[in-house]
Amino acid sequence: MKTYQLSGKLRPEFGKKAAKMVRKEGNVPCVLYGGSEVIHFSVFDNDLRGLIFTPEIFLVELTLGDKTYKSILKEAQFHPVKDTTLHLDFYEVSEIKPILMDVPVRLNGLADGVKEGGKLSQELRKLKIKAVYTDIPEALNIDVTNLGLGKTLQVGALSFDKLEIVTNKQSVVCAVKLTRVAKGLAAAAAKEKK
Repeated sequence: MKTYQLSGKLRPEFGKKAAKMVRKEGNVPCVLYGGSEVIHFSVFDNDLRGLIFTPEIFLVELTLGDKTYKSILKEAQFHPVKDTTLHLDFYEVSEIKPILMDVPVRLNGLADGVKEGGKLSQELRKLKIKAVYTDIPEALNIDVTNLGLGKTLQVGALSFDKLEIVTNKQSVVCAVKLTRVAKGLAAAAAKEKK
C-alpha cells in the first residue's frame, strides 16, 4: 500500500461553530480514532486532493505536532451542493489489529467470452477486505481469461492469501455479457446446424 504524508494542527475546540471557523480558514476538520484517545485536528484543504480524489488506497502518515500516527482514511463527508470537503475521519492502524477496508479490483487478461464476441462488464470496483494493514495490497488482481460468454465471476469464487473478503459472496464482480452481434452469430450458427 502506498504511503501519503499529511500534516495537521490540533483543534482545541469542537462542535458546529468551531468547525465552521476551521472551514472559513480554508481547512478541513478531522478526527483520528482507533488509538488510545480520540484526536481532533484540522488539515489544509489543498493537501487532501491526492488522497481523496483518487481510486487508490493509502496508508496515511499523520503528523500532528511532534507525533506521527499511521492511519487510513475511513470516511469523507462532502457538501451536497458545492462538493467541498466538510469532514474527514481517520482510523489509527496497528500491525496486530485487523481493519476493514475497500480495496480496488483490477481485472487482468482477455476473457474467452470476449474473444467470442461478448463484452466484459465490471460490476464491482472495490471489495471490502478484513486484514492487518501490512497485508492489504494496492489492488486485488483478478484473472478473467477463463471467463466464458454469458458467464459471471462471483465474490465467493475468489480467495487471497492473508485476506478475508467481507463483501457478500453472491455479489457479481464481473460478467461477460452477450452483445447483439454475438447473439446474431449464435442464432446464425444454430440455423446452420438444422
